[in-house]
Amino acid sequence: MPPLQQTRPDNIAGVKTSHSVVEAVPNVSEGCRSEVIDELAATIQTVSDVNLLDIHTDPTHNRSVFTLMGPPNAVKDALIALIGCSLERIDLRNHTGVHPRIGAVDVIPLVPVGTTAMAICVTLATELGHEVASRFGLPIYLYGEAARVPERRRLEQVRRGEFEGLPGKMREPAWNPDFGPSLPHPSGGATAIGARRVLIAFNINLNTGDLDIARRIAHVIRASSGGLPAVKAIGVPTARADVVQVSINLVDPKQTALHHVVETVAHEARRFGVSIQGSELIGLLPADSVLDAAAHALRLDRLTGVRVLESHLPR
Repeated sequence: MPPLQQTRPDNIAGVKTSHSVVEAVPNVSEGCRSEVIDELAATIQTVSDVNLLDIHTDPTHNRSVFTLMGPPNAVKDALIALIGCSLERIDLRNHTGVHPRIGAVDVIPLVPVGTTAMAICVTLATELGHEVASRFGLPIYLYGEAARVPERRRLEQVRRGEFEGLPGKMREPAWNPDFGPSLPHPSGGATAIGARRVLIAFNINLNTGDLDIARRIAHVIRASSGGLPAVKAIGVPTARADVVQVSINLVDPKQTALHHVVETVAHEARRFGVSIQGSELIGLLPADSVLDAAAHALRLDRLTGVRVLESHLPR
């Protein structure tokens, strides 16, 4: 892999990035081989100014989600390094898992943090896509706020057909990639790169082995079926034969509170005579969602960060 460009000007394609902070949440199609996951994490950490905040690994999904944060150009360097390492170590021709995927690095969402403008992430997605396609011969689709084609705004549309369906899909003119070749990378498939607001990735486990129940609950709660606003959900198996999972992306916690999603899943589960066995958070979540859930559980009208003791400690 060619050496990374280490110079970091304070702009990306003319967009001022001084003091901007970007979160990136690359989803990589490897959740079983710990040595590969450790190597990918170490690759991210070779780039200065980038903080690796979290790694969530799921062997059943055969997927790892890395959460990193830093200035836009440093984040770009780290993602290029991660993609290069992933293409060397992951071969989707030998990959199975319950989570949909199109690539060795399946998706890279870029999220503006604090006062950072969405335009920073849109431009970063575009520049990253162009550079990755040129460097690795990897087809790139831009999605979310970075999408150039309306049909590509929704990630599930880009991912439809998965890796196995990419050759046929990419023969359709409507699915020519935004950057890179019009054929999948032999072992790495394609990658979706996008810009979006903060979302919450949250899985709810049910104490039943009946996958149809998880799928029916997912259908009820997801927005596309007329369920809860801003909720995407699918039903998937887990490593345990007696537990299935409702895998959820809450794409706008301001529209639907996380605790309301959990309560709705619990209500629907009771209709099938089952209950919630537990849940798991993928990556990070905003403080407001935690405070809202705490206020709801405590029956407080409102709870803000200023009521939290540690928020007043000197920094």
